[in-house]
Amino acid sequence: MNFLAHAYLSGNNEDLLLGNFIADALKGNSFPFFTPDMIKGVQVHRMIDEYTDSHPVVLESKKRLRPHFSKYAPVIVDIFYDHFLAFHWKKYSDIPLADYTAHVYAIVDKHMDILPEEVGHFFPYMKKNDWLLNYGNMEGLQRVFNGMSRRASFVSLMEEAPAELQVNYNLYQEEFFVFFEDLRLKAKEWVS
Repeated sequence: MNFLAHAYLSGNNEDLLLGNFIADALKGNSFPFFTPDMIKGVQVHRMIDEYTDSHPVVLESKKRLRPHFSKYAPVIVDIFYDHFLAFHWKKYSDIPLADYTAHVYAIVDKHMDILPEEVGHFFPYMKKNDWLLNYGNMEGLQRVFNGMSRRASFVSLMEEAPAELQVNYNLYQEEFFVFFEDLRLKAKEWVS
């Protein structure tokens, strides 16, 4: 799962959300400037990633992408699934997505002084271009994949991912619905 799902699965705990949101940029297990809930957020993020990477439905999505996108297939699946979460946001939350994304950005902004350098580099662009909201539309998704493709170390073809999504849209969407229900239940256990 990508940024939107990690934030959403944190529930209403701001510190847990922050730890979950930035965990990919953290190494190790020692975070002296973090509250216990921020540390728990990092742990929840890692459990979500581990669960996602081994889920049979996610493995099917990756398998379909791997011949064309190779090692970038898992990243593409994460973003496809965030697209479906954003697109179907009303099914999962009573808070309008634009309000929710503004809330997430405000939480991250509040803690810029303790964030990893990597987050400090990409977060201003994320906020300015409202990635979390724009995952929900094809134009925003195309911009995200174009940017990732430019930054990739090797030829990734990620700029072609939205076209693949459109070809098999219903299939990826159904896989998302099945997987996300399982993940929501698991995340609820970990967070509580």
